[in-house]
Amino acid sequence: MPEEQPEEQPEKQPHAQPETQPGTQPDAQPSAQPDAQPVESLSRTLDPRSLRALAHPLRIQLLRALRRYGPATASQLAERLGESSGATSYHLRQLAAHDFIVDDPTRGKGRERWWKAAHRGTHFDETLHRNPDPEVQGALDVVMHEIATIHTQELSTWVATRHTWDDAWAGASDFSDFRLNLPPERLRELNEKIHALIDEYSATSDPDAPGAERVRMHLHAFPQHDN
Repeated sequence: MPEEQPEEQPEKQPHAQPETQPGTQPDAQPSAQPDAQPVESLSRTLDPRSLRALAHPLRIQLLRALRRYGPATASQLAERLGESSGATSYHLRQLAAHDFIVDDPTRGKGRERWWKAAHRGTHFDETLHRNPDPEVQGALDVVMHEIATIHTQELSTWVATRHTWDDAWAGASDFSDFRLNLPPERLRELNEKIHALIDEYSATSDPDAPGAERVRMHLHAFPQHDN
């Protein structure tokens, strides 16, 4: 098979594991309905200070859970993640101190504080990769490795549950990789075009459309040494 073509795809694969978006649900559990409006903006840019604040596996998991499942308390998140409520409460306060999450004023009537994500996503400031501070590079390693682990877990879950999706989703899903030879500026251009296309589909998506499901997409593009 030519290298520029995708690797051979298994027959009749289902679509990637959908990612649940924030919403509302009874107080007993964190919400699992789509799509609460973001508090401030769609995305948070990580600078050295905010990167260091996020660089803890439990904080990344807490933030991800609030973005996926919607507002929740420390106790609910502790149950979901298999942690103590003391640990989740502490790390939630640290996330709030750096504006990753905020109080949910529509829920804060009981004894526990309700938290919600302040943004739908995060992205790295380009200068982080060139920052000479070892602390910054260590924090960047933690965050990127945790994200890679999450992506691997999601993909493994999809593979394990692919038989639960019908033929329409099996034909619509994709499980590909490609090998290209590009200079950095061309790879950047390719990534920007892919992001623009995804943004276009995201802006016009309708969760109430017939047959619509939440779809998870990962994009990884990186150089490799020949050896």
